[in-house]
Amino acid sequence: MDDTISLVLFSGTDDRLQAAAVMTAGAAAVGKTVHLFLQYWALDAFRADRIGLDHGLSPEAGPDGAAAVAAAAAAGQASWAETLRQAKEIGAVDIQACSLSMDILKLELRDLDPMVDGAEGVTAFYLNTGDGPVLFI
Repeated sequence: MDDTISLVLFSGTDDRLQAAAVMTAGAAAVGKTVHLFLQYWALDAFRADRIGLDHGLSPEAGPDGAAAVAAAAAAGQASWAETLRQAKEIGAVDIQACSLSMDILKLELRDLDPMVDGAEGVTAFYLNTGDGPVLFI
C-alpha cells in the first residue's frame, strides 16, 4: 500500500481545518506523504487576506466546543495555518487548490497563502492519491 494520505478539505471552519492540520502534521511526522486538496469553503479560508481571520466553528461544536477551542487558543495552541506550515517543514506535504473551486470563487493562485503549492483538477487529484486512503473533511 502507498504511504500517501490524501485529504479533501471542503469545510472552512476553524475546528475542521485544525483537525485536518493535526492529522497532516501527525502523518508528516511519521514519514507519510500528505496531499491536501482544497475545495470551496476550505479554499476560501486559504485566501492570503483571510487566512488569519476567525472562520467560525462547525454547528455541532456548540457553546461548549467554542469555549474549549477558545481555551486551547488562549493556552497557546497553534492555529491551523501555523500547524500546516510546521507540517510542511517536517515532511512531504503538498497543498493543491481545486481548479474548479478557484473558478467558482474567482480566485487566482496569487490570491492564496503561499503555503498553497498549486492548483489541480479532480482528475489530477485522483492520479496523485496513489493507493493510499482519501479522507474528506
